[in-house]
Amino acid sequence: RPRAEALRDAAALPVAPGPLPAVDARTTAVTWAGHASWILRIGGLTVLTDPVWSRRILGTPARLTPVGVRWEDLPPVDAVLISHNHYDHLDAPTLKRLPRDTPLLLPAGLARWARRRRFTRVTELDWWEAVELPGPAGPVRCDFVPAHHWSKRTLTDTCRSLWGGWVLTAPGGQRVYFAGDTGYGHWFERIGRRYGGIDVALLPIGAYDPRWMLGTVHTDPEEAVAACQDLGARVMAPMHWSTFILSAEPPLEPLHRVRAAWEATGRPREDLWDLPVGGSRVLSG
Repeated sequence: RPRAEALRDAAALPVAPGPLPAVDARTTAVTWAGHASWILRIGGLTVLTDPVWSRRILGTPARLTPVGVRWEDLPPVDAVLISHNHYDHLDAPTLKRLPRDTPLLLPAGLARWARRRRFTRVTELDWWEAVELPGPAGPVRCDFVPAHHWSKRTLTDTCRSLWGGWVLTAPGGQRVYFAGDTGYGHWFERIGRRYGGIDVALLPIGAYDPRWMLGTVHTDPEEAVAACQDLGARVMAPMHWSTFILSAEPPLEPLHRVRAAWEATGRPREDLWDLPVGGSRVLSG
């Protein structure tokens, strides 16, 4: 946990809930609900990533910041993508709010968990496998891609299910990469080569201290910027900070460090989408 004096900065964490942007079937928009929860509007569909609308998750204090979009303000959810089964990414109370025929795309090994909760449209994938979601402008392709992390929900299921990220490709070719939880390594270059032209990379920048314990499974801000470079992504949107206390860094440190690391690359400042919780951006064509 951070030192008590560092937690005083939590009041300054950026929160700016706003209405979801207007989109059509040819528009891609991203809205950060907090932590790794995104509302992706792509190809005329609404897709949630790792949705956690709960105030508290197992083993952590309550949220530092409110959810960026109220549940009742969401449009109908066309699909949910899960990166792995940790409680801050696979939140059963949030998923219970969904109709049981909502398509769930899951890492290999999690289908049984979802079917036990009466979800009827469940697909589990291995790395490099893909699913197409039908949309009004054509199918939206969802590819499950490698990450370096781990999985566990009980005392007996360590690494019994897979973990990874997702690449979403709109019918018009716009492409969004959602990293989930991951350490830094060669897989970013591999993903970038396989899925060229990534428009925006949603990359984790928090829960990194101490490095001796978390360095292999969580990128720090500088590594996240390097990952964006490796991916060849046009835009980076930071996530996995500002929401739950999971590690020892001060709450605002990830934001300061990612801004400095981005500036050091010489890339345009407007291509770092350091959104407040509840913030949105629309991808230009």
